[in-house]
Amino acid sequence: MRRLVTVSLAFLVSILAGYAAAAGHAYVGVKTCTPCHKSEKQGKAQPIWQASEHAKAFSTLKTPEAQKVAEKAGVKGAASEAPQCLKCHVTGAGAPAADLKPTFVKEDGVQCETCHGPGSDYKAMSVMKDKAKAVAAGLILPSVSDGSAEKLCKTCHNPQSPTFKSFNFKESWQKIAHPVPKA
Repeated sequence: MRRLVTVSLAFLVSILAGYAAAAGHAYVGVKTCTPCHKSEKQGKAQPIWQASEHAKAFSTLKTPEAQKVAEKAGVKGAASEAPQCLKCHVTGAGAPAADLKPTFVKEDGVQCETCHGPGSDYKAMSVMKDKAKAVAAGLILPSVSDGSAEKLCKTCHNPQSPTFKSFNFKESWQKIAHPVPKA
């Protein structure tokens, strides 16, 4: 009887997980965000990202140094293919293939959607022009004042990372902040 309940529960969880993935938002990639978010008017988000270490996060995994770190941490195989490395070096790592649109490129590293959520349902200009509509469609707006930005950063910048030394949120935030200037 216990086995029947366990199997039934596992089946139900797999059905619900599949439904949740199908009903969820999909990743569109930084190239989808770039046309509207590269200008001064939009806070120069794309150029700031492009100049950051986040843009190089995936390519870092392809270096001999990263491979040594991975091996020392017990990773089997290439660091650039290991889920435990990809989870912090690639946006959408672990997402079902159906949730990665053709415009999404994992080699672009830690992209806009890591912080702002998968953009398939809020990327349209008609949605983005209305902040409430964009948030309702999945846009995440991490905030320094409520601590959500720091909490998000610390999902990767923490002692579980094999290269972690320390993390100064205020200093790091200044390198990636891209506020939209008030009109």
